[in-house]
Amino acid sequence: MPNLPTSDFGVTETPAAEPAQAAAHFERLLAFETDCWDVHVAIEAGNAQFTVLDVRAPEAYARGHLPGAINLPHRRINDRNLAPFGPDTLFVVYCDGPHCNGADRGALRLARLGRKVKKMIGGVDGWKKDGLSLVVQPEQPAPRPE
Repeated sequence: MPNLPTSDFGVTETPAAEPAQAAAHFERLLAFETDCWDVHVAIEAGNAQFTVLDVRAPEAYARGHLPGAINLPHRRINDRNLAPFGPDTLFVVYCDGPHCNGADRGALRLARLGRKVKKMIGGVDGWKKDGLSLVVQPEQPAPRPE
């Protein structure tokens, strides 16, 4: 084992928040985020009270997306494209995963349009790491010249 310093690498360098402050912080965090497993359980139970938006490019969506997810790339989130959804719809957005900020961009656009939104942390990567299946769209054959 390498010779490591005897400090705790900064874990206690900054004191932990008081429990009431920690509770407020984590409660607030859960108002903005949800996780893959909770989304999966709600979808499987058939009582999801939210609409799942895959904010990636259509090609990425076709390669694999969450069951029931609607593809609406974050750059196309606007009032016109949201018109089919009621004003109180809660949207859960996701992208590829932690290395991608598409879900953040989509969530920001939705919030700026006055829509309720949560980000599914982990995205497609988290979904797969939880052992959950994606829906893959079959490739469409190229049109034959006539």
